[in-house]
Amino acid sequence: MGLPAQLLGLLLLWVPGSSGAIVLTQTPLSLSVSTGEPTSISCRSSLSLNSYEYTFLCWYLKKPGQSPQLLIYLASNWTSGVPDKFTSNGSETDVFLKISREDAGVYYCQQSIQYPHTVIQPLTQTPLLGHSLSSSSDTRC
Repeated sequence: MGLPAQLLGLLLLWVPGSSGAIVLTQTPLSLSVSTGEPTSISCRSSLSLNSYEYTFLCWYLKKPGQSPQLLIYLASNWTSGVPDKFTSNGSETDVFLKISREDAGVYYCQQSIQYPHTVIQPLTQTPLLGHSLSSSSDTRC
């Protein structure tokens, strides 16, 4: 194969805009929850977060005056000291976190399958509407 054919082959492998960067979408952006009524928030990924039978997604909770706390890693595993009332389940692209009013705070989902790890905008559960945390947090799962 000559040099022009090799260059053409390399150019065909490089397609602008197809870097495969993962985009996360968390919904809803805010919500109100009645006392005792559980609800779910969703984190949707533009690409699969599965590898080797694990889903590389973490959930964080930020309460006022505190650092973000890692709640769940690999989509469904609790970190030490986190109550099992937090449950997470879903698929390789859609993961849901079950929460209740007593768990008010700013929630983040983060993918950890691809660098840079994507942390999306926070979801704030009332009564803390308007409270936010920079999405450039160095907290990693």
